[in-house]
Amino acid sequence: MKNEYRGTRIPQSWYNLRADLSEPLPPPLGADGHPLAAKEWEPLFTPSLVEQEYTCERSVPIPEEVLERLSAWRPTPLRRAKRFEEALGTKARIYYKDESVSPAGSHKATTAVAQAYYNKIAGVKRLVTETGAGQWGSALSLACGFFGLQCLVYMVRNSYEKKPLRRILMETWGGRCLPSPTDGTEAGRQALKRDPNTPGSLGIAIAEAVERVVSDGSGESRYALGSVLNHVLLHQSLIGLEAMEQIREGGESEPDTLIGCVGGGSNFAGLTFPFLNPGRGVGRPRVLAVEPAGCPTLTRGPFVYDHGDSAGLTPLLPMHSLGRLFIPNPIHAGGLRYHGMAPLVSHVLRQGMGEAWAVPQSESFKAALLFARTEGIVPAPETGHALAGVVREALSTEGKGRVILFTLSGHGLLDLQGYADYMGGRLEDVPIKEEELLKSVQGVSTFEDALGRAAKAVQPYLPLLP
Repeated sequence: MKNEYRGTRIPQSWYNLRADLSEPLPPPLGADGHPLAAKEWEPLFTPSLVEQEYTCERSVPIPEEVLERLSAWRPTPLRRAKRFEEALGTKARIYYKDESVSPAGSHKATTAVAQAYYNKIAGVKRLVTETGAGQWGSALSLACGFFGLQCLVYMVRNSYEKKPLRRILMETWGGRCLPSPTDGTEAGRQALKRDPNTPGSLGIAIAEAVERVVSDGSGESRYALGSVLNHVLLHQSLIGLEAMEQIREGGESEPDTLIGCVGGGSNFAGLTFPFLNPGRGVGRPRVLAVEPAGCPTLTRGPFVYDHGDSAGLTPLLPMHSLGRLFIPNPIHAGGLRYHGMAPLVSHVLRQGMGEAWAVPQSESFKAALLFARTEGIVPAPETGHALAGVVREALSTEGKGRVILFTLSGHGLLDLQGYADYMGGRLEDVPIKEEELLKSVQGVSTFEDALGRAAKAVQPYLPLLP
C-alpha cells in the first residue's frame, strides 16, 4: 500500500452503530427519573438533530450542502507511519487517519459543519457552546461563519489562559470566546463561589452554555455540543467509513487494532464504530480507548446516570462518570478533561466490544514527540494519548506483525507550550487519589437507582442492569 491514500469521494451517508447493537442503549432520563421524550431536547437542539439523536436507522443520508462544505478537506488522508515504525523497532504496520488537515486542525470540524447547517435551515441565529482545549470552539466558529450564524464559546479557564492562540483563532472566524467560569451565569457564579481560583472544567462550561441558551427569551439561540451525544458520534462516523474504503482500495489487510484517544468519545467512536458493524461479515478488530490518567473516566469512573454539566441542567445520561462536580487536574490535553463519557462509547465498552487504558501525560508527550520527529506532524496533546497506546501495543508481543490504525484527531501547532513544558522538564504527572474520586461521585445516581425510579416506563431496559 502507498504511504498515503486519500480516496476519491466522501461517503454519502453516516453510519449509526445503534442500529446494530445486540442490546439497546439505555435511555436518557429527565429529572423525575423517567425516559426523556425527544421533544424535551428541542429547547437545546433543532428537531433534525434531535431526530438523529434518537434514530435507530443504520444509514442516515448526508445533506448535499454539508457534503459540499466537507469536500474542502474530506476525505482526509490515510497515511502509514513507516519512520515511526522504524524508530520503535516494531514489525507492526501503523496507519493513521489524519484529521489535522481540516481548516480548524481537527476532526471537530466534521460535526460542526453538520450542526451549523441544521441550525441554519431551522432559522437559528446563534449557537452557544463550550470548549476544552479550543479545538471544538474553533471548529464551530469556522462552521458558523460558513452559514452566517453567530457563535458564543465558553472556554475552560485553564485552556483560555494557557492557549490564547485558540481564542484568537475563534475570534478570527467571528466567534466570541469567554473564560469559564464567568460571573455572567448562575452556574458560573456558583463555581466561582466554590473555588474563586478554579481552573474550570468542561462540566462548568457546558452548564454556562446551556443556561445561556435556555435563558434566551428570543428563541434564536441553540446549543451545540462537540462530543458525547449520539448525533455527534453519528457525524464523525465519516472517519471510519473513509478509512475502511481507503484501506481496502490500498490493498492492506483489515486492521487488527483500532486506537483512539477519549475525552467525550467523538473521534474514537468516529473511527471505530463503522468497523464494529456486524453486517460487514469480517472479524471484529481489537478496539482500544486511551484516556488521561489525570481524568480516568472509563478506567476508574463508575457506570452511572449523571448530568453532562456541573449545574445539573442537562438530562441524566447513562455513562461512565467521575461525577459532575469533578474538577480534573490542569493537564495540557484540555479536550480530554471531561467528567463523563459518551453513552454509546460507555455502552460499547460495557458490552465487551472494546477496552480502555489510562496513560500519564508524560508518556503521551514522549510518544507524540517521537511521532513529530519521525513523521513531521506535531500531534495535539489529546492525540498524544492515542500515540502512547499505539506505542504500547506495537511493542507488545500481541502487537508485533499486526495492522494498527489510530486517529490523529488534530495537530498541536497551537499547543506548543505543552511540548515546551515536557522538553523543559516542567511537566508533572499528578495522580488522582482514590478518596478524591469517591468524593466526586457522591450523590450521583447509580444505574440501578435511576432505572428503579423510572419504574414501568423502562421495563425493557431492566436486563441491562450490571
